[in-house]
Amino acid sequence: MLFGPGQRRALGAIAARLGRRALVVTDARLAGEADFLGMVSDLQASGLTLRIDSGTLPDVPVETAVAAAEAARGFAPDLVIGIGGGSCLDMAKCVALLLSHGGRPQDYYGEMKLPGPVLPLIAVPTTAGTGSEVTPVAVLSDAERSLKVGISSPHLIPVAAICDPDLTLTCPPGLTAIAGADALTHAIEAFTATRREGTAWLTQERVFIGKNTLSDQFALTAISLLWQGLEPACTRGDATARAQVMLGATFAGLAFGVAGTAAAHAIQYPVGALTHTAHGQGVACLMPYVMEWNRPVIGPELAQIAAAIGLASADAVIPAIAALFARIGIPTTLAMLGLGEDRIDWVAEQSCSIERLIQNNPRPITRADMTLLLTAAFRGDRNLIQ
Repeated sequence: MLFGPGQRRALGAIAARLGRRALVVTDARLAGEADFLGMVSDLQASGLTLRIDSGTLPDVPVETAVAAAEAARGFAPDLVIGIGGGSCLDMAKCVALLLSHGGRPQDYYGEMKLPGPVLPLIAVPTTAGTGSEVTPVAVLSDAERSLKVGISSPHLIPVAAICDPDLTLTCPPGLTAIAGADALTHAIEAFTATRREGTAWLTQERVFIGKNTLSDQFALTAISLLWQGLEPACTRGDATARAQVMLGATFAGLAFGVAGTAAAHAIQYPVGALTHTAHGQGVACLMPYVMEWNRPVIGPELAQIAAAIGLASADAVIPAIAALFARIGIPTTLAMLGLGEDRIDWVAEQSCSIERLIQNNPRPITRADMTLLLTAAFRGDRNLIQ
């Protein structure tokens, strides 16, 4: 993993050590930008033969990944490079998987379904949010299921991640806020996830093993960096703040790539399907309400977060996180996201069915509890949560 201003210029040298025929996955907007074209020239100067696929769409519809893999099969790449936001990196992961093992993305939904390694992957993020450059996850949209779905395997972790904060300098304030809020949610959920017994087989049976000593270090560092940098990155966009947010997002990816996320992400899947709002908006909107639900069992973690971000007490953490999100433009209620009150019961049912995330939540949530939590988030009243 390389981090720092200008590190994108190492892409050609790194790629040349991994392959000779590179499939470069990006989107239509980035494909014409000077920074992207500079990286393409660097790759070519390093002796690589390239195929550029600029067809990545937001949230990676399953059929687009299948089409991209089929279109690239005749090129026979021995390396895949994802350049762009989280969708571009997830698209690169899925294409590398399909080129390596065939089949359909649906064959690999869930955890530990990949039979072996995929083509070498290099990830070059241009936004600071998903942490996909270091995670074992690719998230896709499946119209048949009406929800986002995930493919999770250690084989999807990129061989190299090149994190150059200069690539985020032109990211607009709204996208900076949504991506950064997503990262902060990743870090908080990883830090407050349930803790499982460390059996010898835990890491062989699960990708996301819950809260642990290693993930805690990454998560707490991410929370501190994002607390310092996120608002200035949105309001001023200066290089120092941008670097803090990108590093925070990467550390958050390292945290949740081991520990996993929890209830806020479980709820956002059906909420996002109904409202078609950005993932980062949804999880950040929900995070203060989920933290309020978890408050009785995460007292020590709230105290550690308070110390890390300079608050006087654990009781100040949830209001402070909620206020930060509001200041950078994150909607504060599910009603503001566009969810109809008549869909709360459906969202509760769907959320509770995503067991891998609900089971990772530190405080158990029944169907009735979920309905109460969603009602509080719809009305914007954390006092409803007990």
